[in-house]
Amino acid sequence: METLREIRRRIRSVHNLSQVTRALEAVSASKVQKAQVAVMRTRAYAHRAWEVIVNLSSVSGTPLHPLLIHREPVRAVAILLFASDRGLCGAYNQNVVRAATEFAAQLSVPTRYIVVGRRGRDILWRARADILATFPGLPAVPSLADVSAIARTAIEEFLEGRADEVFLAHTEFVNLLQQRPVIRRLLPLHPSKLEEQAVSKYVVDMRPVGAPDYIYEPDPTSVLEAVLPRFTTLQVYQAALEASASEHAARRMAMRNATDNAEDLLRELTLMRNKARQQAITRELLDIAGGAEALQQIRGAEA
Repeated sequence: METLREIRRRIRSVHNLSQVTRALEAVSASKVQKAQVAVMRTRAYAHRAWEVIVNLSSVSGTPLHPLLIHREPVRAVAILLFASDRGLCGAYNQNVVRAATEFAAQLSVPTRYIVVGRRGRDILWRARADILATFPGLPAVPSLADVSAIARTAIEEFLEGRADEVFLAHTEFVNLLQQRPVIRRLLPLHPSKLEEQAVSKYVVDMRPVGAPDYIYEPDPTSVLEAVLPRFTTLQVYQAALEASASEHAARRMAMRNATDNAEDLLRELTLMRNKARQQAITRELLDIAGGAEALQQIRGAEA
């Protein structure tokens, strides 16, 4: 059994750790509120923009923009993966990386990764994945300017022919208790035929909704040249917001669980300390009683 000093040392250590986890939980709770507001403000617009993109690519007989060109066969794929820079967020990073790597394994073509976040980069590096670029240090609530370089890297990878398809891998924010990893097609801006691809439980795609053809002013090529890159960047921006909100929600829950576990451990250690102190007091009383009894026997023998 541990000594009383060792138990007290453990109690101090666990108490200090619980203060840290409680502070991290409070910080994450504040950040997740801001990230959640940002996600909800942009989600509807991003969804409608993606719907417009899909309809544009489906109603036109021939592709009017390079970002709409569907290449066959697919010889190379790039995955834009959103992870976190810091840990202490449970299985958040492992889940999204596992979703991306499982999807890439089912595609059976060379896959390169554009990774946002140090933790995702480290996991993929240890798995010996082909990492094209990394973008660490994204703010807690990123702006459109923060993700423009990330989107530009993915677009250039597609336009220059190094990737025939580009996918987004991120964690979708459902609520404060639930986040799920998803895979979304980013490029080409064309409705995919999932039955002809690798079947993945993580893939989420958009289908045409039967909208009529659009009227372009001044002409289709000029309009699409300006709109499609911005819509693509918008999809990356929405994924960054979803990932940020999911990260802070996961960290908040992980820190709450850690705080609860620390409090449970503190109660157990306090009980152990009380038992150890009671045993020490009992031993001291027994020593005193034994000493008094021995002294009394010595005095009786002398008398």
